[in-house]
Amino acid sequence: MSLRINDTTPDFTAETTAGTINFHEWIGDGWAVLFSHPKNFTPVCTTELGAMAGLEGEFRKRGVKIIGISVDPVESHGKWKDDIRTATGFDVNYPLIGDKNLNVAKLYDMLPAGAGESSEGRTPADNATVRSVYVIGPDKKIKLILTYPMTTGRNFAEILRAIDSIQLTAKHKVATPANWQNGDDVIITAAVSDDEAKEKFGSFDVVLPYLRKTKQPAA
Repeated sequence: MSLRINDTTPDFTAETTAGTINFHEWIGDGWAVLFSHPKNFTPVCTTELGAMAGLEGEFRKRGVKIIGISVDPVESHGKWKDDIRTATGFDVNYPLIGDKNLNVAKLYDMLPAGAGESSEGRTPADNATVRSVYVIGPDKKIKLILTYPMTTGRNFAEILRAIDSIQLTAKHKVATPANWQNGDDVIITAAVSDDEAKEKFGSFDVVLPYLRKTKQPAA
């Protein structure tokens, strides 16, 4: 079954570069980002893992853990981490899941059930669909899914922007407009009456009867 936003993220136990983890236990009561890769030693993914390492502090400020997964054994992740340091200048200190039996890739419907039971002999093209990002909330539900082609490096600034929006709108009865950046005006949701909006947000601008904008509320 395909995963959708607001589905409970599938739980699993797997070997990682930080030891064996149970995914739900590892997430704990915070936020998490799981991002997947079709194979070790691929050029675009090498840059992505380094970029994510460079932004680890930004995710931490938002209370978000990060974890990667590659359809290869944990044993080869260490060598790949050396290459990532050479290419990007960043050390990968967050966990990398080994998925040599394709269990997690199948569990998350990134590979079909008939894909086999081993990463051996598979090429990046065989695993091209293992290029997804999942943002997961403290309730263990999926808040965002992004899937990229192999030739397009992921925009982690956009993932941070989306997390800022998701965390803000989880706390306040607001939504964020197109191209919103942290600190920009927000949209008051339709569930909030004008009277309640005045009480909650003070002044607001009525652009259309169903589109009311106000200053971003404090976190």
